[in-house]
Amino acid sequence: MSSAKPNLPLPWKTKLSLSLASKLADVTRRKNGTINRRLLNFADIKTKIPKQPVRGLKIIDVTVDPTRKLWFRLYTPSTDTTNVHSAVTLPVFIFIHGGGFAYFSAASKIYDNLCRRFARELSVIVVSVNYRNSPEFKYPCQYDDAFDVLKFIEGKHCKEFPSNADLSRCFLVGDSAGGNIAHHVAVRAAKTDGLCEMKVIGLVLIQPYFGGEERTESEIRLKKAPLVSIARTDWLWKAFLPQGSDRNHAAVNVFGSDKSVEEITGLEKFPDTLVIIGGFDPLQDWQTRYYQGLKKCGKKAYLVEYPNAVHSFYCFPELSDCSLLFNQLKDFIQKKSQQKN
Repeated sequence: MSSAKPNLPLPWKTKLSLSLASKLADVTRRKNGTINRRLLNFADIKTKIPKQPVRGLKIIDVTVDPTRKLWFRLYTPSTDTTNVHSAVTLPVFIFIHGGGFAYFSAASKIYDNLCRRFARELSVIVVSVNYRNSPEFKYPCQYDDAFDVLKFIEGKHCKEFPSNADLSRCFLVGDSAGGNIAHHVAVRAAKTDGLCEMKVIGLVLIQPYFGGEERTESEIRLKKAPLVSIARTDWLWKAFLPQGSDRNHAAVNVFGSDKSVEEITGLEKFPDTLVIIGGFDPLQDWQTRYYQGLKKCGKKAYLVEYPNAVHSFYCFPELSDCSLLFNQLKDFIQKKSQQKN
């Protein structure tokens, strides 16, 4: 655990962005447990898909279920923008965005930019899931939506899905709350026999959003951190969980019960997992416990800590740790792909 004090100097641009995002989260949360969507939608800048490939990247939106507005944004890299169906097969990144289950979408500029970078720099096909937000839609809607995207792709329902996508090299990837969702989707995928062609060979959790009723040392020490202060995370958990549940619910505290430990221990198909934590993230203790829990369950897991990283550091290209993360992801993809072969 990092012993650093919560006074890390950041570039002014990063400080300003984090401050504005934190203020937006505060002013859009209502005391009655709802979110001011009109104000949030005004501030949450959305990116439209380009009509033509941009810098070797084709981007389209694919509808899965219009009745619940379930869709995903598909990013396909190609050296030849006129032919995305090249002979070279590429791994598939199924990405689930963060935002405390309540904020952002696959079209949000901050995540569209991140997914474009994933596709270009990692040479992967990215499926960015747009799931329903809480508190309008509570647990387990977000898990259902993300898992249904996997089944949709497995079922060959997407005619636009590139033929050079290697579904035997799928990675479930999520940041913050998206990391929480990715874990629970990985559990579902490991329990089902319905995914035949699709093989989830790696799980990447970037500063995943886990917790519990206990206040950990890092939560107390960094209780006023941007984005994920105790006041904000408590509100978001309450908005997400079923009525009457507390933060020891299995969705929050993954290894908080013997039943959960036994379940994950028995999952032979649970993928190797890369957990990314930051030294200035209040959630780091829970993230470390998650990693330790996987190890105790006999699963292969890798923990990478960036001691000077704040929550959501990967969204800021100006931070050196962001570039280091991309190198780490590239190594993980290569390692898992070689093991598959």
